[in-house]
Amino acid sequence: MNSKSSKFGRLYLIVIFLLLYIPIIYLIVYSFSTGTTMDNFHGFTLRHYQDLFADKRMLAIFLNTILIALLSSLISTVIGTIGAFNISNAKRRRTKQVLLSLNSILLVSPDVIIGASFLIFFTALSIPLGFWSVLLSHIAFEIPIVLLMVLPRLNEMSPSLINAAKDLGASQSQILSDIVIPFIQPGIISGFFMAITYSLDDFAVTFFVTGNGFTTLSVEIYSRARQGIDLEINALSGIMFIFSLILVVAYYFIEHQNQSGSSKKKRRLEERH
Repeated sequence: MNSKSSKFGRLYLIVIFLLLYIPIIYLIVYSFSTGTTMDNFHGFTLRHYQDLFADKRMLAIFLNTILIALLSSLISTVIGTIGAFNISNAKRRRTKQVLLSLNSILLVSPDVIIGASFLIFFTALSIPLGFWSVLLSHIAFEIPIVLLMVLPRLNEMSPSLINAAKDLGASQSQILSDIVIPFIQPGIISGFFMAITYSLDDFAVTFFVTGNGFTTLSVEIYSRARQGIDLEINALSGIMFIFSLILVVAYYFIEHQNQSGSSKKKRRLEERH
């Protein structure tokens, strides 16, 4: 039974990965086609990538999307981490449950409802739709993600570590910088990268809060796809896929360094004892 279940599990994973990656590979392959449609591959060319880099509007939208993703992820990581501290330090258990429930509601709410709510909110406050409305919206729906990534690390931390540091005369700032932050750093990094992913991927919320003169890649690709398939979009998809791979590799190396650093610290402590 174990061998059969393991074979079935491997087959299941292979099928899932094929379903996920075949459409992406299909798009990227046709970005090198000399034709104008994805009906047949007519030969190898880099013309669509040249057209993409010559398209100043698309390059500006790409930079806007990256800027929104980085800024919103950075700000939401700071706010989400502070929120995780406050929830973890809440004395009443009921207060924690209420705050976590409110946080979960934002995660499970449909993007259309969230986008429409932000549109009504910005309109009521006479906030013009554009860069700032998109940035604030992305920060708002990324904060719950960061909070859920950081909070488990805080809950795993033993109070004895902080008590020992206090007994040794460490100040609150030293405890925070030398003990708490290094311990929850993997959760903070995970939350930051998850926030970037959600920001780059978001369409529904951005579609509601973007205005004239400012847009992101998801909204622009949707608008162009409605007018007809353009292989320049395929080239853009290939570049975004490479950018995503870079993020994954960067996250892997950061996690590897953190694990090796923590193992070294443990060895030093063991040698001292």
